[in-house]
Amino acid sequence: MFSLFRENFKIAVNSIKTQLLRTILTVLIIAIGITALVGILSAVSNLENTISSDFSSMGANTFNIQRYEFNAQRQSGSEARKINPVISYRNVKDFEENYNFPYTKTSISFVGTRNAEVKYENKKTDPEVTILGVNENFIQNSGLEVNDGRELNYFDVLNSNTVCVIGSDLAKSILSDVNPIGQTISVRGAKFKVIGVLKSKGATFGNNQDLRVLLPLQKARTIFTNPDINYSLSIKTDKKDMLEGAQDEAILTFRNIRGLNPVEENNFGLERSDDLINRIGSITQYLYIAAWIISIITITGSSIALMNILFVSVTERTREIGVRKALGAKRKTIASQFFMEAIIIGQLGGIVGIILGILIGYGFSSLAGFKFVIPWLAMFSAFTIAFIVAVIAGLLPAVKAAKLDPVESLRYE
Repeated sequence: MFSLFRENFKIAVNSIKTQLLRTILTVLIIAIGITALVGILSAVSNLENTISSDFSSMGANTFNIQRYEFNAQRQSGSEARKINPVISYRNVKDFEENYNFPYTKTSISFVGTRNAEVKYENKKTDPEVTILGVNENFIQNSGLEVNDGRELNYFDVLNSNTVCVIGSDLAKSILSDVNPIGQTISVRGAKFKVIGVLKSKGATFGNNQDLRVLLPLQKARTIFTNPDINYSLSIKTDKKDMLEGAQDEAILTFRNIRGLNPVEENNFGLERSDDLINRIGSITQYLYIAAWIISIITITGSSIALMNILFVSVTERTREIGVRKALGAKRKTIASQFFMEAIIIGQLGGIVGIILGILIGYGFSSLAGFKFVIPWLAMFSAFTIAFIVAVIAGLLPAVKAAKLDPVESLRYE
């Protein structure tokens, strides 16, 4: 049995070699479908993992009060879009003073600029550093970690100390030759002592989260004086079972600060980190479905192409089939030979498609700054699909070859 299998395998390989160009084209056609499947699934998986990890680091017991909801509904063309007022400094300070729900910590922050130039002695960065004004709870509530040094504390914020915590890439770019802790950097002409370096978070959608400077809130307000600055609030509960109560209390407190009467809608947004993760998951489901639809259409064309080449191969080798049958070859032996060719070509296409798909997924992740994860499910699916395509495409030509009459085959020219 094994010797017969080995003989059919050798015959199939020799046949493939004699029709090398046609085989290469067929392999490439199959590979295109597999590449589409693996590449898209890999890219979507990396997107989902990166964004989910960014939000999940905040923890499931954190929620934010912001100007708009994350999924603010688009209004129709005839209906004006509701414009919420910015969350002002007075709003966040009133909230901090009046919100006293137990086991909670409130973080206040604002983005001063996303295009700052930071200097250290004779070195300076490109104008692409983000400067944030934050209070003492921002780092913990945002799921950040200090890799070296210490965090900003209550007294740094209260006394407007000229200290800062910087991102890891910023430390590497202008403070690579020295210990960053204790060095003095310049932001818009103001001097700040580095007291901490954040653990690397990477980049998302081209936004490098490691190129930023965290300044004490009050000190940052003296540098960035735009009257329309929009602040953000992040509330973290120490006990997850108290999250709903903390959220209801936060909404009530902020409605009172905004002076809303009971019948008015909220003119601010509230988002939980786990809600964002669930929404991202629902969005990526559509991308997965689109990937499968595109791949199935392409792979269907691949199976037709493979079936066609095998039918042509059966026609061209009719005389060879007749000789083998005249020498005693059975129908199943002839069928298994052509079936073996289909399996080999299908798997070659699958392997090439998987390699190209992983390269595409890796390239996309590198350009977008996502965390690359090997798409094991996509690879397994690709191998399975390539095998099924080969079985389906090889079945009819193999049956046709097995049914050829040996006498008529020998007469074939």
